[in-house]
Amino acid sequence: MSTTLIIVIAILALFALYAISGYNRLIRLNISVDEAFSQIEVQLKRRSDLIPNLVETVKGYATHEKSALDSVVAARAKATTATTFSDVAAADGAVTQALRGLLAVTEAYPDLKASANFLALQEELSTTENKVSFARQFYNDNVRSLNQAVKTFPSSLFVSLAKVSVREFYVVDDPQNRQAPNVKF
Repeated sequence: MSTTLIIVIAILALFALYAISGYNRLIRLNISVDEAFSQIEVQLKRRSDLIPNLVETVKGYATHEKSALDSVVAARAKATTATTFSDVAAADGAVTQALRGLLAVTEAYPDLKASANFLALQEELSTTENKVSFARQFYNDNVRSLNQAVKTFPSSLFVSLAKVSVREFYVVDDPQNRQAPNVKF
């Protein structure tokens, strides 16, 4: 074999290895985004499973706060039927808002706030909210990595081959989070 042929074969082999590496990187990033979204769904399901117990506990003390209870139940029902990415994010925001309203109502009931069952549920819900928040951040970190790979050279050369595309960040439309809390002493 001639030296030129060996060099050409070596260059083609290196290019093939590079192409395979770029393709596999995009596939791994895409799988990571899917996995991260499934973790959000797991935590939202966990939160959704806690809501009926919380509503029943509050219902026992705050019987005339029906609107707050109904809004939590309605938001949970919508969240359990959400299937698309945008529906899940919207339902997540609605549940968060409804839970804030319900927990605000409980401030008016000292017996409820002192109930061991309510305190345990509130602690569990708080822990779950933290897990949801971390899952959202993990998802968005993975989306950022994928989007950077999809839009930057040279990995952008393999996007159509890997059949991946830019993904949407997980944003909960929650106007209350954008306002500074009103603290009074």
